[in-house]
Amino acid sequence: MNLWIGQKSLEDEQISLVFFFHSSVSHRFIAKPCALGLKVQANGPQKAQPNAILEKVFTAITKHPDEKRLEGLSKQLDWDVRSIQRWFRQRRNQEKPSTLTKFCESMWRFTFYLYIFTYGVRFLKKTPWLWNTRQCWNGYPYQPLMPDLHYYYIVELSFYWSLMFSQFIDIKRKDFGIMFTHHILAVTLLSFSYVTNLIRVGTLMLCLHDASDIVLEAAKMANYCKCQKLSDLLFVTFAIVFIVSRLGIYPLWILNTTLFELYEALGNFPALWVFNVLLVILQILNCFWSYLIIKVAYKAVSKGKAGKWNPLHVTKDDRSDIESSSDEEETVPRSKTLHSTVTTNGTSGANGTNGYLTGGTCSEEH
Repeated sequence: MNLWIGQKSLEDEQISLVFFFHSSVSHRFIAKPCALGLKVQANGPQKAQPNAILEKVFTAITKHPDEKRLEGLSKQLDWDVRSIQRWFRQRRNQEKPSTLTKFCESMWRFTFYLYIFTYGVRFLKKTPWLWNTRQCWNGYPYQPLMPDLHYYYIVELSFYWSLMFSQFIDIKRKDFGIMFTHHILAVTLLSFSYVTNLIRVGTLMLCLHDASDIVLEAAKMANYCKCQKLSDLLFVTFAIVFIVSRLGIYPLWILNTTLFELYEALGNFPALWVFNVLLVILQILNCFWSYLIIKVAYKAVSKGKAGKWNPLHVTKDDRSDIESSSDEEETVPRSKTLHSTVTTNGTSGANGTNGYLTGGTCSEEH
């Protein structure tokens, strides 16, 4: 038995590496040409000019320097404070992925979710436990592992392993913590249910969760292509599918059978409680994401900004908003000598523009 589990674990790792390789290949040879054909912008954020001192502060100390540190850097470099703020803003934006990169990532995930959801529906509609969840526990734990079921489960598990690997190689994003937690939970839940042969209910859970992810990735791609109306429509569809499936069907269908029907059929055993704890944690994450989705939708409706709002930054893609400024195009820093010259004309720094720049800068910005 231990040898069999070891062989299956090795197989899982091999398939996950194949997924990771396939995602890299599809980005370069499939998704990228499609993105360029749809005129998705290939250029990333404007890069900050090289500066060893500021780079050292950025990488080793802080990415968001306070006022005291800004003043110290201003004296050290003979730059005005506003230019240093601009440099840090550009340097933070520089680490964010380009629109082309995000489109390729969404296209790869959309392709996978569409394929695996279609496969899952075709497989599950032939199984008795789709129509009667009590069949998930009939004959447990001596339930045969059918080839189609094994393939479905291993492919899903390998996909989440590939997401785990790619998170450490890709650019670190705002939602790294919560998405890493989600991937850890998904891998743990799938691995535990696979080892304890709680696979039948696991297939129901996988198919249910994949449904909304398809629409989300499609909405992201529409947004990156600047098809705003299509993106808004897809996001509304995603919100409805997400909330209905994860706040309605999931607790009434999945949690009901694991918390009550499983206990009635087999009684109390340790794996039951571990499995249910993991499922409840997953539901907590579902509630958190649903709250964010509803919050964004409410703000959009209440402010009447349909067509101008971007809800995708608040769901699974809260990672790519670029910090902006009215003077972002200005890359050459003004020296403090210009600042001193302006202030001698009778306008003090404190009474100018928040003590940063005065005179000439104000006229340019206006």
